[in-house]
Amino acid sequence: MAGWRQAVELAMTDEEIETLTALSRSRTEPARRVSRAAMLLAYRETPSFFAVGRRLGAHHQTVQRCVERAAADGALAALDERPRPGKEPVITPAAKAWLVSLACDKAREHGYPHELWTTRLLARHAREHGPEAGHECLARLVQGTVCKLLGHEEIKPHKVRYYLENRDAEFEQKMAEVLYVYREVQVLKKAAAKSKKSDKSVAIVSYDEKPGIQAIATTAPDLPPVSGVHATFARDHEYKRHVHALVQDRHRSREFIELLKLLDAAYPARTAIKLILDNHSAHISRETRVWLDTRPAGRFQFTFTPKHGSWLNLVEGFFSKFARSVLRHIRVRSKHELKQRIIAGIDDVNRHPVIHTWSYKLADAA
Repeated sequence: MAGWRQAVELAMTDEEIETLTALSRSRTEPARRVSRAAMLLAYRETPSFFAVGRRLGAHHQTVQRCVERAAADGALAALDERPRPGKEPVITPAAKAWLVSLACDKAREHGYPHELWTTRLLARHAREHGPEAGHECLARLVQGTVCKLLGHEEIKPHKVRYYLENRDAEFEQKMAEVLYVYREVQVLKKAAAKSKKSDKSVAIVSYDEKPGIQAIATTAPDLPPVSGVHATFARDHEYKRHVHALVQDRHRSREFIELLKLLDAAYPARTAIKLILDNHSAHISRETRVWLDTRPAGRFQFTFTPKHGSWLNLVEGFFSKFARSVLRHIRVRSKHELKQRIIAGIDDVNRHPVIHTWSYKLADAA
């Protein structure tokens, strides 16, 4: 038969009583601290585990444990949890280091067809090869644990972040040359505003190619938006190609010369045509130079952007806007229709031109 529970003598100082009273009325302290403070104050008035438990809606054993700890460690110490040793970590620091080092390699370096790791593939590799590397704790490693470990180390082996390597030793000089051409545009505009007559006739052209425009069509008609049902056009996810993939160089000197002939016919004979363009081989080939020699001296002047400096060419901004407006979600029935749509888009831009203000200053390049 269980014996009677004897009351525990609990002595508290006036300072402890004042602190416990404030905690028992707090609205910001954790609930467990507020509850234990109320237990100790109630037990001081009525030294009965059952009476205090019935009064506060707690089990009498909970009250007893709180009071016994307060008697042993102090009233304020009884408000918090005792430190617990916890379970020893299953994955050892050495195994974590091995896994992190593995994640910093590429998956293909370990015999997989994948270029980069996925967390699932990394977990599988660790389960299969971790024990033989001396890490038995990895034999049952799961994908979720891999995510946690790599997240703690801020490693994302499944992602690629692009960076820009400066490979042009003359980057700043070439950039300044491009910016000087833009400055010349400002000078010519100011001169034209002051006088209707101009001694200098110059046409400045930004030139580049935009590859990768595919002639693709839908396999089913687009469904138009329906009010209250579909807010957007609905399109079947499948499509068919009218141009099959064939990897070959089609931006040759002859195509570039055709563009030069087009510009040559578009501007008066006494106009100097200045082109801002990249360093493609077609722009400096023997065939191109031979054709340029047939034109009057000073007719064409080339200013080349530095390597990894295509953003300096204003035409890149035009390509971006054109791709987001005319070419976005485009579907055509033939390559001929694609060409017509592109030319129609260019004509529309020419009918409704938008002035672009170049904000990058020469002083910023210094």
